[in-house]
Amino acid sequence: MPLKLEPVSEKFVALVRGVDLREPLSGEDRDAIVAACDTYGVLVFPDQLLSKEELVAFGNSFGEVDTTLQKKLMHRIQNRLGMDTVTDISNVDAEGNVAGAEHWQTITTVGNRFWHSDGSYKDLPIRYSILNAVTAVGYGGETQYADLRAAYDSLDDVTRELIAEKVGIFWSHNTRDWLHIPDSEEERSAFPKVKWPLVRTHPGSGRKVLWCDSKVYAIEGMSIPEGRALTHELIEHIGQREHVYSHKWKPGDVVMADNRCTVHRGRRFIHSERREMRRVETVDDVHSLGPA
Repeated sequence: MPLKLEPVSEKFVALVRGVDLREPLSGEDRDAIVAACDTYGVLVFPDQLLSKEELVAFGNSFGEVDTTLQKKLMHRIQNRLGMDTVTDISNVDAEGNVAGAEHWQTITTVGNRFWHSDGSYKDLPIRYSILNAVTAVGYGGETQYADLRAAYDSLDDVTRELIAEKVGIFWSHNTRDWLHIPDSEEERSAFPKVKWPLVRTHPGSGRKVLWCDSKVYAIEGMSIPEGRALTHELIEHIGQREHVYSHKWKPGDVVMADNRCTVHRGRRFIHSERREMRRVETVDDVHSLGPA
């Protein structure tokens, strides 16, 4: 059966059917998925419960799978899945039990509730993030995705002019500092601050994007208070309902997002319920403006 796209809206998010992700992708299907992601930013593949190895193989179809987050930070919490190529986005401890409220695995998932693009704080960021739901919760736990292209298009002219040449300083631990998570200095410095322009062009669609998320620590040329207030304003704009798709997870769902034109955030859920997600990320090929 040929690959079939079902757009959720005209230019953002599409369901993909007619492909079995447990099997190696044909070149034709791989190219069709890349083209669809260029257009829609987020692709949803229902009923595709993958093994860890199958998830990594799917990610490898689109480039090198990232291991830096697991090796530099996440292994300090746990490596329940035993692979540097797969990140455990779950509230489950190393013994396989639902983690308590004070467990580091639980605390880490709280930080995911802020709008962010995976790897925006890296010199070499993430292109595709691919999430696979193993178990889902009854209440909450959605992942929301926002379209940075639509967010840029809907900016007023004055704001567009203001940010046209602005550069943001992105830091991995910005939101963790907000939450007063007591990370060590080694953890806080695992990824040095980097600089990115607040306006970039998405290479897949040729459209401009508003490149701003919760990892923006400061904006060059502005005082810290003014830069942070502008960042908050831009993130509020990005998160407007008309820019956002909210995905209610079912076991077996695979969602593939292009971080170059989207941000996402997790939503609150009852942490006594088991929620298991696995993620692989592919490395992009565009470097930041360098260290801050």
